[in-house]
Amino acid sequence: MINDKLMRNITYITMQKMMVSRLSFIIYHLSFLFLLSACTPTPENIQKSDLLPPLYPDYCDVTIPENIAPLNFLLRADGCDAIEVDVRGTDVVRTDQRTITINARGNEAVFDIGEWKALLEQAAEWEMPLVVTVTARINGQWIQYKPFQWKVARDKIDPYLTYRLIEPDYEIWNHVQIQQRCVENFEVNALGHHEQLENRCMNCHTYANQDPQLSMMYVRGPGGGAILNQGGQLSKLNIPGSVYFCFSPSGRYITYSTQKIIPAFHSDPSKRLEVYDSSSNVFVADMQEHRIISSPLLSDSLKFETFPTFSPDGKYIYYCEADSVILPEDIRQLQYRLVRIAFDEHTGQIGNRIDTIFSERSVCHPRVSPDGKMILYTVADYGTFPIWHPEADLQMMNLQTGAIDRLSIVNSRKSDTYHSWSSNSRWFVFASKRDDGLYGKPYFCYVDKDGKAHKPFCLPQEHPTFYDNNLKSFNAPELGKGKVPFDVDDVAKAMKMEAESFK
Repeated sequence: MINDKLMRNITYITMQKMMVSRLSFIIYHLSFLFLLSACTPTPENIQKSDLLPPLYPDYCDVTIPENIAPLNFLLRADGCDAIEVDVRGTDVVRTDQRTITINARGNEAVFDIGEWKALLEQAAEWEMPLVVTVTARINGQWIQYKPFQWKVARDKIDPYLTYRLIEPDYEIWNHVQIQQRCVENFEVNALGHHEQLENRCMNCHTYANQDPQLSMMYVRGPGGGAILNQGGQLSKLNIPGSVYFCFSPSGRYITYSTQKIIPAFHSDPSKRLEVYDSSSNVFVADMQEHRIISSPLLSDSLKFETFPTFSPDGKYIYYCEADSVILPEDIRQLQYRLVRIAFDEHTGQIGNRIDTIFSERSVCHPRVSPDGKMILYTVADYGTFPIWHPEADLQMMNLQTGAIDRLSIVNSRKSDTYHSWSSNSRWFVFASKRDDGLYGKPYFCYVDKDGKAHKPFCLPQEHPTFYDNNLKSFNAPELGKGKVPFDVDDVAKAMKMEAESFK
């Protein structure tokens, strides 16, 4: 009996302590939230401005896909120590509209990802633009900037992006990384890393039809080769000299170029570097029979051929061709034109006639939209390495009408190039140096059903200061429909395999 009574008392005391502890926990957190709200200033005596807010990245009046990660940003305004951001729909009739309001110290706007996704889903479903109002306390005065809009497209973008991270200055080919980023959130995984690949240079990772189950990347140097991914099974292929490549629609063939790449420094201090090919040719590799298919039209000793890509129906190989000149003396006379040649996927035969598509400026990196309607390419004054040409711009041609869109809403005064399409042909990504002329960053552009391009926006990051602190340049971005079934460790193991030869 004594023991029972003692146990009841102990239980009672224990329960009382737990209740007190839990109450203390609740009081502590309520106090913390109260203090937090008390410490976060709210706008008062607001002065309105007719200027758009100085956001970084520039997310004012852009079209975004329903499935994009939050557009976290900085307000670049001297003296800013507090910020309020209000995001809401434009439908004044509906009473069940979602809204997001951020009140924070400092100049950073960071959205809750759950609230963000719910807001964008509703906006896309209702086809309703979102109005964004930014109010900031600057040197003690609350300023409300001119509101702007985010148009949310129901056309989703492919959820994964692969790219190279590379030193931006001059030509440092070691310390290269290849990463894959989920653009719906902030998840990043490594596909290639210089520390595990003996500081080798790696070409970009390229999908077949944006399919993560079939892709390839090329590791240069002795013992290197093309790393082929087939459903997560990696193999190493000996395809000598492969630099730029593209899968055929069936995945059986790849078309690729071989180059002898020469870097040269400019005497003009306004230009850092020129990179050119001393020779280049285009071939096709049959991945099923392990044979190389060539044509004298694609390996003319008096011409340079490069940047090959298949049309989505597999009937053509588009590429860039230039008449040879004396290099580097006549580099400014090196002009590449956009051409195409027929190809038969059933027989693996290359055609016997070259058709010129565009020849007004020097062209590189053509990419046909998956629906076959548009071809996107880069133009520059001369040469074939546009990331060092500030005048390099994107152009888009309608393959059905021949009409050319010079994409004035897309291009900047710095290099804009290295682009790829989303699988639905509604989005493309490209690398732009528009901020400082040195660091490339991925930008996304929406192309609506009428073929009109919209103002592009930069890949959002979890921390708004990311691009200020990042010391790598994003290069050769590629969109994919899913996460690839391998990682950097798998690539390192594949590099130790015996390479499969082609004849």
